[in-house]
Amino acid sequence: MPAIVHTVLGPVPADELGVVAVHEALVSVLPGAEYGYDLVMDRAEIFETLVARLVDFRQCGGGTIVDSTGMFHGRDVRLLEALSRTTGVHVVASTGQGPEGVLGGYFLTPQTNPPTPWPADKFADLFSREVTQGMVVPRVERRGAAGLVATAATVGGMTATDESLLRGAARAGLATGVPVSFGVGADAVAEIEVAFAEGLPADRLLVADAGDQAAKVADLGAYVVLTDPALVVSLVEAGHAERVLLATGGAALSFGHDVPRAAYAPLATALPDDIAHQVLVANPRDLLTVKER
Repeated sequence: MPAIVHTVLGPVPADELGVVAVHEALVSVLPGAEYGYDLVMDRAEIFETLVARLVDFRQCGGGTIVDSTGMFHGRDVRLLEALSRTTGVHVVASTGQGPEGVLGGYFLTPQTNPPTPWPADKFADLFSREVTQGMVVPRVERRGAAGLVATAATVGGMTATDESLLRGAARAGLATGVPVSFGVGADAVAEIEVAFAEGLPADRLLVADAGDQAAKVADLGAYVVLTDPALVVSLVEAGHAERVLLATGGAALSFGHDVPRAAYAPLATALPDDIAHQVLVANPRDLLTVKER
């Protein structure tokens, strides 16, 4: 059976991904901001802006965008489908959520005494069904399989809820064969050990925001994603060529919070030719390939 990757338009052969922007936010919406009286989210304008960004990316050699925003940061599955059809760029969408500070009360179970987070198994079931049954379009249907599970820890340090989210994400990744994306908090190495304790292989984990612990993360066998091409080159020269990835570190559009603006086209030509294929094509292909359960 050929290696495949889940995109919003269905499974595609992993070898057809091309250059991959592997950890992006096409649209990033602070949860709840869509209800703000002073925010205008014009769908036609959003679509046109994103089409222009993706067309530029494709013309510069780009092939695939991975939207790692998860379930509640503005994910719009039908928009992602339309963008992929219009531009010819593959779009991989994600399930998952976190950190704790952006979760709705429903997932924090404040009705318990004392308040406790959802157990990891409930998160695992929620995320797994978005891979196996399709991503939820609120109040309508499920559409398309998520291609990865994304979560994150609180910047100041992992909370009990963050830990439950990561354990659930790891279990979902194991159950479905898709990789896990994790934005670390205060201690990258200690936090990713939580995922490893669930049995998630290191090569099924993408780690973001690792800072000066990036090399240690790569030493443990996980993929580490960076936003500075010079740091990518440095890690490659240190022997981590097969575990380093490059992303923009921003969002094409954001609402309700300030996120650096992302342009995807420069990513395709940001690295020296001798390492570009490994970092931008081979590594994300291997990460995103659905593994047999």
